[in-house]
Amino acid sequence: MNNASEILRRLADTLESRLPAHGGDPASSYTAKLLHKGPDAFLKKIGEEATEVVMAAKDNDAEKLVYETADLWYHSLVALTYYGKRPEDVLAELARREGLSGLEEKASRPLES
Repeated sequence: MNNASEILRRLADTLESRLPAHGGDPASSYTAKLLHKGPDAFLKKIGEEATEVVMAAKDNDAEKLVYETADLWYHSLVALTYYGKRPEDVLAELARREGLSGLEEKASRPLES
């Protein structure tokens, strides 16, 4: 099996190719359609998929949990692409947090106003 970060990199490259600025065609690509419509379209999908992840977990359906998590990750990657970010940015943030307790990490965040 391929390295997870390599899979994410290839997927991010594909998603970037679907951006309107790179010629992504909303008529022939679901991703291009989401990116063309903008945040309202993919943010709605992220909310729907997050709910489906929760329901699969509550139903103790491990296979559906994996399937729905893949959908959630995909739509989250679409959002990252739209905002000019990549999975490598998320992996770097996770690496930064590695070894910190969750309470310690949360306490280190700037106060929200």
